Amino acid sequence: MIEYKSATFYRSAFALCLAAVAVFANLHLLQPLLPELSRHYSLSPLQVSWSYTIGTLCLGLSLLVYASLSDAWGRKNLLLLTLAGMTLSTFMLTQVESFASLLFWRAIQGCFLGGLPAMAIAWMGEEYSKPALVTAVGYYISANSLGGISGRLLAGSLADVGHWQWVFWPMTLLGVLSCYCIWRFLPQATQFQPKPFRWRQALQDQLFHLRQPLLFLTYLIGGLNFLVFLNQYTYISFVLAMEPFHLSSSFIGLLFITYLTGTLGSALSARIAARLSAPGGMALGIGVMVSGSLLTLWPQLSAIVAGFFISAFGFFLCHALASSWVNQHASRAKASASALYLVFYYLGASVGGLYLQPFWQWGNWPGVVAGSVLMYAATLALCFSLWRIKRQQC
Repeated sequence: MIEYKSATFYRSAFALCLAAVAVFANLHLLQPLLPELSRHYSLSPLQVSWSYTIGTLCLGLSLLVYASLSDAWGRKNLLLLTLAGMTLSTFMLTQVESFASLLFWRAIQGCFLGGLPAMAIAWMGEEYSKPALVTAVGYYISANSLGGISGRLLAGSLADVGHWQWVFWPMTLLGVLSCYCIWRFLPQATQFQPKPFRWRQALQDQLFHLRQPLLFLTYLIGGLNFLVFLNQYTYISFVLAMEPFHLSSSFIGLLFITYLTGTLGSALSARIAARLSAPGGMALGIGVMVSGSLLTLWPQLSAIVAGFFISAFGFFLCHALASSWVNQHASRAKASASALYLVFYYLGASVGGLYLQPFWQWGNWPGVVAGSVLMYAATLALCFSLWRIKRQQC
């Protein structure tokens, strides 16, 4: 087992975190560009949002395939293959001209982006000791948020000084670097026990996970929280591009600096879980998201930014705890269990725009906040059910 604070721990954690930055920067970089793309292609907000959500949708659908394959073939080589595919499809996005081509290559990219989320935490769970696992998962989730921030900031900045497509060039270089670091610094697994790949067995594993209340409720919590949280950023981008703010793409991209408090929330997740229990920590995170969402109703830019800072802390606190909880409570096929959590997570992100669209049409941004609070109330109730079931089993 790889022990916490060992040289191998730091090298492998660095490689996985750099790959996470590359993956999540590519996944999220189009979000601040949606108002620009809407003008460029003469599309409605809901139509143009598919250029972003098709990536999360294809990522989510690909996860179970990668998880099952990695349970049979191992993690590292398959991870390298998916990162190489991500890098190639990112390069192809520099060449697109039509919106249809953009959607096609975003879908291909999304399929390859699913490799790292499907395998990273499962690899950690097998190779790290428990203290190293808790710390590494916190680092990894923090890298997710840093990747989301950096991709969005870079995209917004390059759109203002040149063209929105320019962002895919540095992303291609980052993909090449992440491939090298995974190849060089991630050791071959020593604890991995391969299983013959059988579709029937993979399906049985997934159905087994879905029948476990401690896992299924956590899947719902992660998916429904992300459904709201991620798509709030989509709709607020259009709010900030219109009166009275009239912000450019680069300034809209700066809003995603609010993810930095998410990095802090992820890093503090283990300490909070030790005091409150994991379900209690998740409930705390959801309560923080509610308060942040309500603050954005104050029609001042400073209040909106502060509200998103608060919401990001709560979301990534809850997400880090849920990810660790799934890995700790999966009694078999851990990669499939973690991947199934992420399937719910990214499918939630993909349909969140459709869920919030009626609220947007009904009441603009206050309507979006109302729909958000309604969904957060549901996930808070799920956290209470999770705590109650765990208490009954103890």
